Amino acid sequence: MDTPKIYESEYRFCLILWERGPVPAAELVKLCQARLGWKRTTTYTVIKRLGERGVLKHENGLVTPLISKEEAQVSELDALLEQKFQGSLPAFLAAFARRQALSDEEVEEIRRIIEK
Repeated sequence: MDTPKIYESEYRFCLILWERGPVPAAELVKLCQARLGWKRTTTYTVIKRLGERGVLKHENGLVTPLISKEEAQVSELDALLEQKFQGSLPAFLAAFARRQALSDEEVEEIRRIIEK
C-alpha cells in the first residue's frame, strides 16, 4: 500500500502527533495552538482530512498515527527522487554533494550505508 501524501502544514502537525501519539484530541488541539498557532477548528479539520487519507485514526477522542515518521519520510524521498531526478539516487547524491559541504564523518557514514 502506498503511503498517503502528507502536505507541509500537515507534516508539522504529524511531527507533534508522532512525538506524543497516541494523544487525546483535546491535548492535540492545545499543542497545535501553542506550537503552530492553530485554532481548534483548524486542528480538527486536519485530523479529519488525515483520517480520511489513512494517516491517522481518531476514535473515542484519541488520535493515533497509522503511519510512522520514517514511512512518511521515505515516501517523500521516493517522490522527490522520481519527480526531480528520474528515480536516480546517484543523480540525487551528486546534486546534494555539490551543494552541501560534507564532513569526513558524513562521507564515511554515507560510504557505510552504501556498502550495506
